[in-house]
Amino acid sequence: MVSATPLPILKDNYAWLLVDAASGAVGLVDPAEEGPLIAAIEARGGRLDTIFLTHHHADHVAATEVLKGRYGAQVVGAAIDIARLPRLDLAVNEGDRVPFGASHAEVLFVPGHTRGHAAYYFPAGGVLACGDTLFSLGCGRLFEGTAEEMFASLRKLAALPDETLVCCGHEYTESNLRFALSVDPDNPALQRRAEEVRAVRAAGRPTVPSRLGEEKACNPFLRARDAAHFAELRARKDRF
Repeated sequence: MVSATPLPILKDNYAWLLVDAASGAVGLVDPAEEGPLIAAIEARGGRLDTIFLTHHHADHVAATEVLKGRYGAQVVGAAIDIARLPRLDLAVNEGDRVPFGASHAEVLFVPGHTRGHAAYYFPAGGVLACGDTLFSLGCGRLFEGTAEEMFASLRKLAALPDETLVCCGHEYTESNLRFALSVDPDNPALQRRAEEVRAVRAAGRPTVPSRLGEEKACNPFLRARDAAHFAELRARKDRF
């Protein structure tokens, strides 16, 4: 079983601490600030086996080399973006399986936010490390991809089991909530989620991971009818 714990870094980013219970293997997703991440690793005994990179942006990769040098971790990232990522030990493609202790990650290619974005799904634990493709109640901006690509990427993620834990790269839920309510104000599932989000943030706790079934009921981008509808929503969100 793989567990995932959000580690707040930078202004509003999360790196994710992964632990495979059967083997004790430890992983990190998108390490971008060495201080708090080293502290978290040392608190667990100073072991780091694997670093999973979702995309090349500095706020997701900046501490990779330091952590690899300190712990000897294997660095995993998308082969298609190898020139823009820190040095990879394992370059992966759609459908690859990455061993992680007694478990494994399934690689999903999800372009849209960037052209080389990858996500990692851990079936043992139902953990989805999705970087900046899917957020709680939102999705990533289209910096390099098209609306059609992002819509297809979100459809791919939405096909995973409803109990999947959505482990995204930022604490954007409150701002995403405001937009979601503006376009879907009569959605009772979204109204319930709004109450939960406000209570959680008032208590100073992360709003993630969320569950994929909840996102499919509440997230306007997962509820888009087609790529054209998605494009309209994404453009509206960019101006919101």
